[in-house]
Amino acid sequence: MRKRKAWMLLATGFGLALIITIGEAIRAQGVADEDDNIPFHLNGHVWRSKKAFIESGARCATRHVDEIEGEEVEKAIRKAANGRGASGGQGTSDVNDLAAPAISTPINVYFHVINNGTGISNGDVPDAWITNQINVLSAAYSVTFSLVAGTTRTTNATWYTAGPGSEAEAQMKVALRQGGKSDLNIYTNNPGGGLLGWATFPWNYSSNPSNDGIVILYSSVPGGSAAPYNLGDTATHEVGHWLGLYHTFQGGCSKFGDYVSDTPGERSPAYGCPTGRDSCKQAGTDPIENFMDYSDDACMYRFTAGQGTRMQSLWTTYRQ
Repeated sequence: MRKRKAWMLLATGFGLALIITIGEAIRAQGVADEDDNIPFHLNGHVWRSKKAFIESGARCATRHVDEIEGEEVEKAIRKAANGRGASGGQGTSDVNDLAAPAISTPINVYFHVINNGTGISNGDVPDAWITNQINVLSAAYSVTFSLVAGTTRTTNATWYTAGPGSEAEAQMKVALRQGGKSDLNIYTNNPGGGLLGWATFPWNYSSNPSNDGIVILYSSVPGGSAAPYNLGDTATHEVGHWLGLYHTFQGGCSKFGDYVSDTPGERSPAYGCPTGRDSCKQAGTDPIENFMDYSDDACMYRFTAGQGTRMQSLWTTYRQ
């Protein structure tokens, strides 16, 4: 697991806990975008550059939510909040605060290892790596993620390479998914094409409960070989979607963007760790350190308070 210096700030209301973390080495390093002429290698695949990898869509295959669907979700959040007599706002914070929000209740996890045989090279993730992954999630969200029923291990060559939206994915999830709408199911496999992961959104649960959860490349968990995406934050990123967050670059520099008021506008996804990148005219530099961007794992270490409020609102509306 990565080494991070952390300070704790505990707040009341919504059970919100703020963990302030600083990636000291990254801040001091000030690394720019990767050289676009350097080939990028990941999981046996080669792209002409890391930029080409990002543009291929392999970093995250979670489906894009268009403006119409986004507005419908916002209406549902406001309606639910009004019914509770609460505010439906997303909240604000100083964008220089390094805040990691939390859901107010522990999240039960069912972990499913899909392999192609024995051994790490076949995707048979060790228990120690799984424990480290759960710890990474708990630290990022300041909430306890708990393995409630251990880990299932399934040897299935078809499921091992299942991609998003495939029949193999559907079969895998129907057979293995456990728990209800508030339970997180994590699947590890090797979907191919350099793909790192994907997730479902909370408002999709009612229409297709068996599909709910996240799928990640097995070698992206802490200890895996998918550098620079092997510190466990592919799962952190995908769980953000599972809790209702969009990418920080959703909508580009538009007014609504990712529907969170304290994440600065971002025209396109970041890659590497381009400190000081500023792609929109609005106040604030690009949120490259945010878990919902596409930066390297070592560059990611924060959510904002507004993202925390949004996750709590969506949890209460759709998953609680």
